Amino acid sequence: MRGSLAAAAALCAVAALPGAAAAAPSAGPEDLPAYETAPGAQRVEGQESSAHGPAIEPGFYTDDIGPGERRYYSVTLDGESNAWISATALPEPGSRVKSMDGIEVVLESADGVNCGDGDVSFGSDDSARPIADLAGRMIRKDGHCQEPGVYHFSVERDSDETADAGRWPLEISFMREPGLRKQASGGPSEAASDAATPSPPGAPKGETRPIEGGTGFNDAPGMGEGNWSDRLRPGETRFYKVPLDWGQRLYTRVEFGTARARGDNAPYVSGAFRVDLYNTARGRIGTDGVGYRPDKPAAYLLDGQRVAFANRFDGSTELGETRFAGWYYIAVHANGKLAESVDGTVPVVLRTTVVGEPEAGPEYDGNAEEAGFGVTEDDREAAAEGLSRSAAESGETLRLLGWAGIGTGTALILGLGLWTLLARRSPGRA
Repeated sequence: MRGSLAAAAALCAVAALPGAAAAAPSAGPEDLPAYETAPGAQRVEGQESSAHGPAIEPGFYTDDIGPGERRYYSVTLDGESNAWISATALPEPGSRVKSMDGIEVVLESADGVNCGDGDVSFGSDDSARPIADLAGRMIRKDGHCQEPGVYHFSVERDSDETADAGRWPLEISFMREPGLRKQASGGPSEAASDAATPSPPGAPKGETRPIEGGTGFNDAPGMGEGNWSDRLRPGETRFYKVPLDWGQRLYTRVEFGTARARGDNAPYVSGAFRVDLYNTARGRIGTDGVGYRPDKPAAYLLDGQRVAFANRFDGSTELGETRFAGWYYIAVHANGKLAESVDGTVPVVLRTTVVGEPEAGPEYDGNAEEAGFGVTEDDREAAAEGLSRSAAESGETLRLLGWAGIGTGTALILGLGLWTLLARRSPGRA
């Protein structure tokens, strides 16, 4: 009996310690975690005709789309703020996709004028992962689509006939950016003169700290300056986010370490990894693939652009999409074909540096930070700790619970010890 009591007391003590948890068995590629949609996202059903698209407002929505389908949604815009609407396609991990499969998003006026569009595909590695892009309407002098009224947002899926015909879940994000007190012109970008790219900085100082990437935009952990380590399974995509203020520039070197090979002649995998960079409103800025063999490390340098409001008037994607202050997202994907070459997971190190001091932003006619276009001190603190803002806000509660757990566990152990002592002195009553 004393052995059972001691074991029970030990279990209680372990359970009371903050962060203590039972070890879970490692999951295979078929058990990859599902994409976590935004809390409170509403289910809608896009329609085939623009005349019947369901109304959506700033917020998050979910839907699904089949091969060759085009889904319409209705939005009401004012004549003062910028509107940014993105769609994230979520094919089943491991499903069959082709390089040009993807989605196209369009925002157009009631009379058919194209206000903005975007398109995104999987690329040459043919590996299913979350992909996203956005369409938007900008308020600008002598621009089109400036009038308030009803507009139509659509998502169209392009699929090769040999690709998987299953429906893809969609997540739609609608963000409203306040307009400027002084109307913006369509002049050349302030950052265009920044074409002389400075030499990439060296590796950040300090030890490498662990971080666990999220399944998507909504649960991506903040990642400030420093060296961060994670692991990827074949077929898995992990998201991270970095706060960038006006005038700042992002450099992240993504390194893929050597791993345990599957067999003596593990093959080289072309397009083994894919690195995608997205802006605050989930518009894709750039993408690139990395080849890999388990016995040799590989790396990719993500070299961002300087954040400036006027970038949006530049025609190039990399500069033009670096148009907001706020969170920027890095998605790192491991091709499912790696399962033929790697036995287990691949270690990943993200060496992140933010160059430049925050600068004064544009004079918004409204609160841009509340709308999601800005960087707060809470954002910087969460990124420095490798947390999302919600995790940082709940940290104090977790610490209190941890101390309470230690107190409860200690009291329980002392009580059990006293019970055992009394039992030894009074065997009959025991």
